[in-house]
Amino acid sequence: MANVLRIAVVDPKDATRDALKSAILGLDSVWLEAECSRYEFFGDVVGQTNPDIGFVALDSNPDKALELIASLGKSAPNCAILVTSASTDGNLILRTMRAGAKEFLTQPLKVEDLSTALQRVTSQRTGGTSGAGRGCRLIAVTGATGGVGSTSLAVNLGCALAADETNSVVLLDLDLCLGDADVFLDTIPEYTLSDVAQNIGRLDLTLLKRSLTKHDTGLYLLPRPVQLEDARHITTDELARVFSLLKASFTHIIIDASKGYNALDMQAIAESDEVLLITQLDLPCLRNVVRLLMSFKELNRFDEKVKIVVNRAGHDTGQISLRKAQETIGREIFWQVPNDYRVMVEVRNNGVPLIQQSPKATITQSINQLAAALSGKSESREGASKSRSWLGIWPAKSNA
Repeated sequence: MANVLRIAVVDPKDATRDALKSAILGLDSVWLEAECSRYEFFGDVVGQTNPDIGFVALDSNPDKALELIASLGKSAPNCAILVTSASTDGNLILRTMRAGAKEFLTQPLKVEDLSTALQRVTSQRTGGTSGAGRGCRLIAVTGATGGVGSTSLAVNLGCALAADETNSVVLLDLDLCLGDADVFLDTIPEYTLSDVAQNIGRLDLTLLKRSLTKHDTGLYLLPRPVQLEDARHITTDELARVFSLLKASFTHIIIDASKGYNALDMQAIAESDEVLLITQLDLPCLRNVVRLLMSFKELNRFDEKVKIVVNRAGHDTGQISLRKAQETIGREIFWQVPNDYRVMVEVRNNGVPLIQQSPKATITQSINQLAAALSGKSESREGASKSRSWLGIWPAKSNA
């Protein structure tokens, strides 16, 4: 994938192979695609998994390792070869580079040296351009309280992003007890987050895709567990590895968090690039927004990536005005999604997302514009200002 480097490792020595794996797993930008304990089998491993980088440990048998490197240069020319060894012998280093290795790293391996080498390899692969890979954006969607429509926004935002053929999008339902993203999409998934988390050590990118449910819109879904007791067995470490694997496969991960703000929710918020905090213009919701922002600020300044989204804007004349809401929470509202009760009830009961059921509805267009804004694909400043006035950001009412 363009956004994460996939690495295959060969080292006949268990101890040094485990140390190498630990160093690789400590980096967010890479995924350990495969490992091998025999030089003679590594060519087949590379042929089957097609990694971006092959990591070869020399010390078990330098001559065999050098033969392997030379053969990989012919059989897998797109696989960059990195080498590690405890030796600093100049002749060995020269032979290694002549065989076709891109980098020579000495043991014990330092994470910073590995990271720098990977950056150099990435630069060479992309012709020296920075940011060639799009990367993966994690967007957590959570609510100021229950019933504000965070799941409906997460599902429909995911479908809107997936409508762009240049995106690959997965929705992860993190409301482990009462999540219903699968209901919104009228799907009966075969596998759940619990299945993936418990088998994360045995999954590769191909098996992961097979474990997900793909909707007609192109959106992939990883739903909450079926059994309530399964939710207790998912750990933060397992969730972090799920995120790491999903990053290697998708350009966008939408996380529908629960309203419990438990350890898994906070793990998702910590790893997310943006957090959409969904609220309505009423006092209980706005007070919760203030409380949450204060808590996020104390937790490594998570508040800096929070974007406030008002749902069901214009619901009735009893709502607090936008100006008063912004004064209360002490920051601007990022987006407003207009109220359209009839359309939302219809799509929810039919299990069909807005983009399919009511593509021309105002609420659908607003969510499409939100997706574009989050992807950095909004139209020109003049066009964006015009569209927000009737789709996304409504002008505040004069009454307090």
